[in-house]
Amino acid sequence: MARPIPLWSSCARTPPPIASHADPGVRDERACDRVWRNLAGPENPATTGCTSRYAHCMSGSTLVIDWLLHPDHSDPSIRWQVMRDLLDRPESEWAAERAKVETQGWGASLLALEDDDGQWAGGAFFPADFDFHGPEAQPGAGQPWTPTTHALDQLREFGLDPSSDRVQRAVELIGVNSRWEEGGQPYWQGEVEPCINGRTVANGTYFGVDMRRLVERLIEEILEDGGWNCEAERGSVRSSYHTTINVLEGLLEYERATGGTAESRAARRSGEEYLLKRALFRRLSTGEPADARFLYFIHPSRWFYDVLRGLDYFRSAGILTGVAPDPRLAEAIEHVRSRRSDDGTWPLDWSPTGRVWFDVDDGPDQPSRWVTLRALRVLKWWDEAR
Repeated sequence: MARPIPLWSSCARTPPPIASHADPGVRDERACDRVWRNLAGPENPATTGCTSRYAHCMSGSTLVIDWLLHPDHSDPSIRWQVMRDLLDRPESEWAAERAKVETQGWGASLLALEDDDGQWAGGAFFPADFDFHGPEAQPGAGQPWTPTTHALDQLREFGLDPSSDRVQRAVELIGVNSRWEEGGQPYWQGEVEPCINGRTVANGTYFGVDMRRLVERLIEEILEDGGWNCEAERGSVRSSYHTTINVLEGLLEYERATGGTAESRAARRSGEEYLLKRALFRRLSTGEPADARFLYFIHPSRWFYDVLRGLDYFRSAGILTGVAPDPRLAEAIEHVRSRRSDDGTWPLDWSPTGRVWFDVDDGPDQPSRWVTLRALRVLKWWDEAR
């Protein structure tokens, strides 16, 4: 089983040996060479001051961190989170990098695609030109990911400063102009499906909208087994991993911004227990994986669940509340460790099909900065707590 990579930050520090998977007591220079070839390259500034590529590789995850921080091939949305979550840099440093999200890279590109009325692609959950009887609406076709909801999801993931004038103007315009395709409700009032409403609570709260009424609705919609399901309005009485994680993230964002209420905190704990009883991916009835895809890493997550998304949620909740990692997360943690590639990164396993504005990963089976960032910070949180 793969071992966690210690987060050494400099060649100058004396690192522990890198062990091969075959013999944990032997330094594996060949694996080190692979890291160097795959991530560094001859012009990588990480080589400065290092006596050799092997010596540099022996500094644990330095090359991976350098890859995540690369000034040309990475993005401010990645870099500021690496600085905060992995390197424990002071806020003055990561805040300066975070501010670039609005003016550089993926964040700036997505903001540039906003419509004059504040929406993206002219719609709330579907683009204005979406044909509900056309090819994109057929099973397996993949829905479009260009409209407002999905754009806001990504801007929140990028860490766009919610207080900027540009963002506040967009939030106000969305409230005035955007209506849900399901029933024509004003955007910030939400619609009928809790998976969508959970994301709306997360985005609205993050960007400064009062989401109290939608939170109250979600609290009322908890199912008997502790979670939520978008199919409840059609008779489902069993919760869904997908819906539950979307609602949990919304409730956590609401709690982070407002402190929450006794009812919202209890609802969040209920949803957490739903996942924890199932070790984040198993069926309660049989112990078998509820869905094989839960063990494969997806990005962007959209409305989909995987164990890394679940773990990243528990990490965020633990940091907010000061609660130690639950031991029932251990199996999912070890699965994340086992998926680390020889070069120290984690691959992207799949992305939802459907039209997008642009890609933020290099494709399935390729090293993913987003997946690697999430995996490293989850393992750091877990290991430091122990």
